[in-house]
Amino acid sequence: MHTNTVHLSITHWLSCMACSSLGAFPALSLHADPTSSPFLTLHAVRQWNNVPFFTVPLARAHGKSFAHRSDLRQAKRIVVKLGSAVVTRGDECGLALGRLASIVEQVAMLQNQGREMMIVTSGAVAFGKQRLRHEILLSQSVRQALHSGQNQLKDMSLPVLEARACAAAGQSGLMALYEAMFTQYSTCTAQILVTNLDFHDDQKRRNLKSTLHELLRMNIVPIINTNDAVVPPPEPNSDLQGVNVISIKDNDSLAARLAVEMRADLLIALSDVEGLYDSPPGSDDAKFLDTFYPGDQHSITYGTKSRVGIGGMEAKVKAALWALQGGTSVVIANGTHPKVTGHVITDIVEGKKVGTFFSEVKPAGPTVEQQTEMARSAGRTLASFEPEQRSDIICALADLLTERKDQILSANKKDMEHAVSRLSPAMVKRLSLSSSKLNSLSIGLRQIAVSSQDSVGRVLRRTRVANNLELEQITVPIGVLLVIFESRPDCLPQVSALAIASGNALLLKGGKEAANTNRILHELAQEALSIHGVKDAIQLVSTREEVEDLCRLEKMIDLIIPRGSSQLVRDIQRAAKGIPVLGHSEGICHVYVDHEASVDKAIKIIRDSKCDYPAACNAMETLLVHRELLRTPLFDQLIDMLRTEHGPKRLQDIM
Repeated sequence: MHTNTVHLSITHWLSCMACSSLGAFPALSLHADPTSSPFLTLHAVRQWNNVPFFTVPLARAHGKSFAHRSDLRQAKRIVVKLGSAVVTRGDECGLALGRLASIVEQVAMLQNQGREMMIVTSGAVAFGKQRLRHEILLSQSVRQALHSGQNQLKDMSLPVLEARACAAAGQSGLMALYEAMFTQYSTCTAQILVTNLDFHDDQKRRNLKSTLHELLRMNIVPIINTNDAVVPPPEPNSDLQGVNVISIKDNDSLAARLAVEMRADLLIALSDVEGLYDSPPGSDDAKFLDTFYPGDQHSITYGTKSRVGIGGMEAKVKAALWALQGGTSVVIANGTHPKVTGHVITDIVEGKKVGTFFSEVKPAGPTVEQQTEMARSAGRTLASFEPEQRSDIICALADLLTERKDQILSANKKDMEHAVSRLSPAMVKRLSLSSSKLNSLSIGLRQIAVSSQDSVGRVLRRTRVANNLELEQITVPIGVLLVIFESRPDCLPQVSALAIASGNALLLKGGKEAANTNRILHELAQEALSIHGVKDAIQLVSTREEVEDLCRLEKMIDLIIPRGSSQLVRDIQRAAKGIPVLGHSEGICHVYVDHEASVDKAIKIIRDSKCDYPAACNAMETLLVHRELLRTPLFDQLIDMLRTEHGPKRLQDIM
């Protein structure tokens, strides 16, 4: 389609838009002009119209907020609140167009996925301040030119601008900008200005809700703001007075009230900080809270308010808790950081650990961060043990595997019953445990205990640098290991024994299909560790944490070891940006039979490599036979053995 490009002053263009009917203008494509920052490039394109209207059903009955981050994927109706620091530039005059464009793109993307999006935005005052200052400077320049003959330069300082006047001057331009941006994604918007009376008056509140419902039904994104041109000054300490009363004095309380009134599933409040800290973010001991529970309010120390706006973090937390009590989940996140802004909204909706998630359901056990800290502390003690002490722990675990055999097999049976209808036969086989397999595990652990006597502190290389000065290379523990494994529960005691032998703390993340078996095996590992007081050195992550979230703990985890498919290894390597990953490539599971090979030895090796435990990941995949063996007694014996072990159908698959 042919486009005409024009360059207009952003203030002048938006002034024209504000003075005219938006419907009379064509839709506009908006791009930043790299050669002139105060200007935009506007491309005339086809006007948005005739988009079919449809109703998006809610994913659940409203009334209770989501308990876990991963549940946020189910959110259908979402309110996005843009704080003043997100919308405005650093000089507080004018808008941060790059951030706004990214936010609009994410909101439009979610809207086009079938979600119902609403925006509560700041920015009218800042935009109006920019426009009024431009007009005042222009007026002063004209007056200066008229009096230039008197050689008297007048003071060009700007007067203090009243916020209501700025809001009145900036609101129409702000909305025109949103309209132009959303048009690029075939998404229509509508502006709604509200005051306290619109919520406290029953009839007005019903009218407001009816309007919003109708806009959402027509697949339109409502953009809501307080009517700052007429709103009275905020009254201190009057914004939050219970579930049924909330005063709209800032956009935090407005967004909370709106989310509850509209039964939104999720409220995303974007600010200029990553989320909530237990003390002011600038302090040295400030700890970021990725999840916040209503009962933890007493543990928070708030700092100063944002550089712009009238809310501050305390107002955000109060509004968030109010919305949470009303059945809406809340996430407070950073909308200004250049590395995360481009995906912050979509990442939150995907359940990623971004910002602070408000939840009414506090987990019974420790968080994964607390588990990692516990493992690191106990792991340091484990690393200082004598080899005999570590060996004792491994032998104790080996004994427990046989002594508690019935308990382990009972837990494994539960996992098997759930897995039969959901997993492939090979995966079910890997999941299963038996008495013989537990006995083999016990023997293997004892072998590790014997060989671990010099695992830590062994001198690998010694070099004499000078007289009385030697340089030694010795083995030392790595620190905290994160081992991610799939459906094989026998991996847990094996990895635990190796970690104990090498003096490393261990964080284990197993597949949910083996949850019951992993839990009992982990309990046995901790029981063995308890004989020397280091029970917490091995932790099992049984929460709903995503693997990507674990891979972000670069300050707490020293090495990630994925055990599983090549796809799992690639996913972990991609997700772990700041943590080394000890990965593996796909092995070649081939067996070659030479024409001079021993018949008995060849048959034994092939039977063991394929028939003994075909579900193993290192089971034989390809059998290569020397061409001279074709149609020989050895070849016939191999075929007969495979046919006996697997049957004609399986033999065809193998061949």
